[in-house]
Amino acid sequence: MSKQETRIHSEIDFDAEGKHQGFLRLPHSVHRSAYGWLPMPVISIKNGEGPCVLMMSGNHGDEYEGQISNAHIARTTEPVDIQGQLIILTMANYPAAKAGLRVSPIDQGNLNRVFPGNARGTLTQMIAHYIEEIIMPRCDVMFDLHSGGSSLLYVPSVQAHLEPDGSLHPRVRELCEAFAAPLTQVYPAADGPMSESAARRKGLIYFTTELAGAGMITPEAYGYARRGSLRVLHKLGILREKPNLPDDPPTEYVNIDGDELFCYSTEDGLFEPLVELGQTVEDGQPAAAIHTPENPWDNPTIIHFKSDGKVVCKRVPGHTERGDCLYHLGTPWKG
Repeated sequence: MSKQETRIHSEIDFDAEGKHQGFLRLPHSVHRSAYGWLPMPVISIKNGEGPCVLMMSGNHGDEYEGQISNAHIARTTEPVDIQGQLIILTMANYPAAKAGLRVSPIDQGNLNRVFPGNARGTLTQMIAHYIEEIIMPRCDVMFDLHSGGSSLLYVPSVQAHLEPDGSLHPRVRELCEAFAAPLTQVYPAADGPMSESAARRKGLIYFTTELAGAGMITPEAYGYARRGSLRVLHKLGILREKPNLPDDPPTEYVNIDGDELFCYSTEDGLFEPLVELGQTVEDGQPAAAIHTPENPWDNPTIIHFKSDGKVVCKRVPGHTERGDCLYHLGTPWKG
């Protein structure tokens, strides 16, 4: 689909030098506003030739760490500070981010499951189309800052897809080590409806995170988001001056690919975690007890891990249903 087909209108000119902020106007005709539009914030900071980086957050609206980190960078960065261009979308799925939900309350769209989108589709599909077909072709690199949202809590991590030969692209490795999250989770690349696949289709270096979650913001997670983003921008050559930041310990690489690394609830009930985030566990070790208070005389169901590994994320809500992810493990990766 072409640029001319989009129904989304940008208030800013992405070609203009300097710092510009405004909204992408998302058409939204409803009872209370027949010719209305929704205001998706967008910032462009441009200074001459250089790399163009798309910094995106709010892909899932209940993931907050990236939203405030990107907003901080938008407020505090001026054209003189950079060489190239930053395009910042703080609330990529605006309706979801406005409501604090993983998916849009308007069309139930999960933005990270609908790329490449549709210029004439649902609101979420139109957003995905605009990002992939209008913004991405301008860019060299894409940050898509995620976290666990309302249902999961992660050890603050970077995620990086592997090349077809199982290696990590040297440039991506440099960025992972510059970001310096406690963990770098690696996995094989797969074609699909996520922003990662969209970035690959457009030839961009792709960089994403799982910063923490639990439907909240912590100083630790926000600190990793802000420090890591600034260090990566400097490593890319877009941020002129090296940021004056404290060093973080080197990142630890873990593989997160494999069905056996996921632990799911087999019952409806109340989730009692038996291990903590970041803990090292063994195959067969009890992971969780699922209680059924409506039958208090029944013993809880014990869920077991199916692999050795480190707990990289765990479920947050105490209530769970059959099929909910309770834990995700990572295993050492030495590639």
